[in-house]
Amino acid sequence: NINFYNFQKNIIKGLMSKIVIIGAGAMGSAFALPCFDNNHDINIIGTHLENEFIDQLKKNDNLHPALNTKIPQEIKIFKFEKFDELLDSKTDLIVFGVSSKGIEWAADQLSRLYKNREIPNLLMLTKGLSIYNNQYELLVDKLKRLLAEREIKKVDISAVGGPCLASGLANRVHSSVVIANKNAHTAKKIADMLNTNYYHTSYSDDLNGVEVSAAIKNIFSMAVGAAKGLCSSNATTEVREKNYLNTASALIKQSIYEMEIFVSHLNGKKETVKGLAGLGDLYVSSGGGRNAKMGAYIGEGLTFSEAKKTKMEKVTVEGADLAKEIAKKINEDFDEKKLPLMLGMINAIVEDKK
Repeated sequence: NINFYNFQKNIIKGLMSKIVIIGAGAMGSAFALPCFDNNHDINIIGTHLENEFIDQLKKNDNLHPALNTKIPQEIKIFKFEKFDELLDSKTDLIVFGVSSKGIEWAADQLSRLYKNREIPNLLMLTKGLSIYNNQYELLVDKLKRLLAEREIKKVDISAVGGPCLASGLANRVHSSVVIANKNAHTAKKIADMLNTNYYHTSYSDDLNGVEVSAAIKNIFSMAVGAAKGLCSSNATTEVREKNYLNTASALIKQSIYEMEIFVSHLNGKKETVKGLAGLGDLYVSSGGGRNAKMGAYIGEGLTFSEAKKTKMEKVTVEGADLAKEIAKKINEDFDEKKLPLMLGMINAIVEDKK
């Protein structure tokens, strides 16, 4: 299989594309690996806040501290000062590896360069959902709006969803993802660009379903993470430690049921929730990520503010940030009979109650 894969790689060398990843964080850097293994011209450009980080990275022989893995020297890593120069030449794909809060900054930078010329295909690694004019707004829609406000109206944005932790990808463990675009042809083209013998890419035209699932699974992974504490009110810690999976399984079932309701509400397909972007991503996120860890503390009886201050003060908890962002709107649109788990989790965080 490996020999056949290398044979394929040699055949497609002439199809090499130039890919630029904005953001030198864990996922952006890990994502560079399958791009590199496909013989693409792969470049990482740091944000204006990452100059010192990139200096340190190069000083340590490209050992990425968040991944504990060395980035191959052939992957070119630049500080922000090279942004214009790097993107001024022909680029086939621009990948967003910045945080959700950095999307506006990235839109500003791209609008300087592409105001009067065609912008390349865009791919979002970043996940998010926000409220704009009292309506839900996906991160892909937010980027499209921000670019349109800056006079770039013709854009083609795809997104990546699925159970893929950065550290695993950086170590080339088998990972499966879905590339989503409202145009299935574009989604397939990008999926084919990235597919390797360990990074398994599928594609979907359900951009809304993939993006909504990817965002809200962070809230539900907190709920599943709370299973150890919630599984019994009188069992010992040892008993709960060994037997909480009964409760976790029920919470996963309820999570998927409610995710289907919410995804449908935002014009996505219910079946997407049972795929990589929904069930798959929920599984990996519930297995010990930041959201699940916060859920575990809440399940033990701490309020969100207590857990944040004493256990996770400097850690970003995406599910909690999202809960605060959509709390008002989701309480207007649904009641606890319709989405009991989602609203229970959101309101516990926003109202800071047990």
